[in-house]
Amino acid sequence: MKQDQTDCSIDSTLSVIGDRWSMLILRDLFRGVRRFEQLRKDLGIAKNILSDRLNKLNIAGVVHQQPYQTNPVRHEYYLTEKGIDLSPSLIALMHWGDRWYAEGKPPTILTHSVCDTALQQITHCPQCKAHVSPDQISSRPGGTTNLKKYA
Repeated sequence: MKQDQTDCSIDSTLSVIGDRWSMLILRDLFRGVRRFEQLRKDLGIAKNILSDRLNKLNIAGVVHQQPYQTNPVRHEYYLTEKGIDLSPSLIALMHWGDRWYAEGKPPTILTHSVCDTALQQITHCPQCKAHVSPDQISSRPGGTTNLKKYA
């Protein structure tokens, strides 16, 4: 049975963060890059594209901008709670890229800041406390929704 795209959380998510530049902007924000010009230089992105993506992420509530200078007005960009919740998704994409494109030599290793152990991406069942492999995942209908899209 084909699912209606208007009731698909993945489709709604991709309407906000589903392009290369948005994902790389989020990566930089997680790394602590805050200012427009720093983002532009780090990413090698055109000003108009960066401005467009930051505006889209701001409207969607993924980032908020905070002025740090008044004449001319300049902003720093911070992840909101909604933006911070994207961390596991970015980590999953990173681990996938490490496996399939880094030839066993990941360019960056994420570690636990307390003990310096490399992190793993794990899906687990909170009821059974078991690790769940992709072939053990099924789905069922959820509540009826009208998911927002930010196209």
